[in-house]
Amino acid sequence: MIFGGLVIAGLGLHHVQPIALPATLIWLGYAALAAGIILDIWAMATMARARTNILPHRAAGRLVTSGPFALMRNPIYVGNTIATLGLGLALQNGWLLIATPLAALAVHKLAVVREQTHLHDKFGDAWMEYADRVKAWWIV
Repeated sequence: MIFGGLVIAGLGLHHVQPIALPATLIWLGYAALAAGIILDIWAMATMARARTNILPHRAAGRLVTSGPFALMRNPIYVGNTIATLGLGLALQNGWLLIATPLAALAVHKLAVVREQTHLHDKFGDAWMEYADRVKAWWIV
């Protein structure tokens, strides 16, 4: 919902006061948008195969550590971030590029921290071993 709200706000702000980007970045934007969507789908399919809940406001049924979760603990949020940056580049909307890191920070504070606490409480040592081994956002 945070990323969806960001896109709507960015599109509205772009209509009122555009922040133009170089047209040479459009194809990079489409590639990033596709990569983000592919990462989202891969993560959701991995969770579905593990028969665990995909919705962030519901309890996890299993600790998923395979697929994209072997590379990062939050591949759906990473995918959303990459896709939103890509959309900004593809649409030449500088507002989306400015707001995406803010949305990622908000998601981390409002969702990731809470989810990590839940996973620690539910899966204990297995979660701790996984969290020690795999970064939350792939690079941090």
